[in-house]
Amino acid sequence: MSAATRYGWPGVSLAVFTAAWGGNEFTPLLVMYRAHSHVSAVVVDALLFTYVLGIVPALLIGGPLSDRLGRRPLMLPSPILAAIGSALLAAGAHSVALLAAGRVFSGIALGLAMAVGGSWIKELSDAAGASVTAGARRAALSLTAGFGLGAGVAALLAQWGPWPDQLAYLVNIALAVVSFGLLLRTPETRPGTHDGRLLDDLKIPSARRLRFWLRVAPTAPWVFGTCAVAYAVIPALLTPKTGGWEIVFAGVCCVVGLTAGFGVQTFGRRIDRPGSSRALVTAMGLVVAGMLLAAYTAHVLTVPVAILAAAVLGAGYGMALISGLLEVQRIAGPDDLAGLTAVFYGLTYLGFASPAILAWIHEHFGIGYPAMLIFGAAVAVVGMAVVAGYRPSGGVADRHREEDVVLAREGVAK
Repeated sequence: MSAATRYGWPGVSLAVFTAAWGGNEFTPLLVMYRAHSHVSAVVVDALLFTYVLGIVPALLIGGPLSDRLGRRPLMLPSPILAAIGSALLAAGAHSVALLAAGRVFSGIALGLAMAVGGSWIKELSDAAGASVTAGARRAALSLTAGFGLGAGVAALLAQWGPWPDQLAYLVNIALAVVSFGLLLRTPETRPGTHDGRLLDDLKIPSARRLRFWLRVAPTAPWVFGTCAVAYAVIPALLTPKTGGWEIVFAGVCCVVGLTAGFGVQTFGRRIDRPGSSRALVTAMGLVVAGMLLAAYTAHVLTVPVAILAAAVLGAGYGMALISGLLEVQRIAGPDDLAGLTAVFYGLTYLGFASPAILAWIHEHFGIGYPAMLIFGAAVAVVGMAVVAGYRPSGGVADRHREEDVVLAREGVAK
């Protein structure tokens, strides 16, 4: 058995899983921090977004640097940073500053895992003879499983386990140690090259393509925008109805949403077709449905409707993630896959600002959550129209030629 088969993509997938766990273990504990820290809802929701300050630079710099220096040098720090982030979060239960710092470290770890780990998984999968879509699917499923299990286990441990402020984070530290050991034995797939200027390596030529901005970009913020509504906004609204088990309920919303997303991703590649936007349009349709259900949840405040809304929002997340990754892998050039993946993920994480924005609007202008969520659904409809309406310049003939090129590159027979 070759090293690429034995210590290949599963080891990197575990590291991605660990970083995703570290990124989302904090989320179901938001209701706990609201009760214990006595800070405003805006500040608590802003902590959810804080780790984007670590994610985005790690994505935009780590991805292109891994194209230059190799995957391993940029991916090895991820488990270490995840452990540092969890340690700070464990120590900062009553300190906004420590919580913010921990979130930033967790974000850096996750940013490296998403940009570098996703590319490494794809290349290892290709080397092992997997299908064309296997790399994107494995990367997306590793993220989703980490997000879901991290949130679910953290909620259970914080609600009913010992050391509610620390135990969930200690589990993530243990995972980080194991995944770091596996990464040390994972073969490199892109030998480093130091030719040219570093600044040139940070440029991402494929990010200038109109196809990316009119087909992928309108969908990207909804990847985690839907998640943020499902497991930050909805649990907070339902707190009066879930007294005594509010942390577990937040975890349930996370797990339900991400399980739905996990399931949808396994079928997403069957809906996806090179040269067509139907997978992205399907994703946006699920987003619209989820936002409308979230608005109805905010109106009726019942647990069953909330869980249904979380499931539909999670399906929108999963479909938007897998369809976006597949499209990015088609658009990217041979030397900037990690870079364009980084740009895509950077756009997805803008969605995590939504809970803080909604809380601020509600606090300062008194606008109700049902109205704001309906407005969000309307914005998603506009994005879906943009995605559906995009056509390559030159009309039908050029569109078919573009499709033929993609099919030929992927080895798919028409």
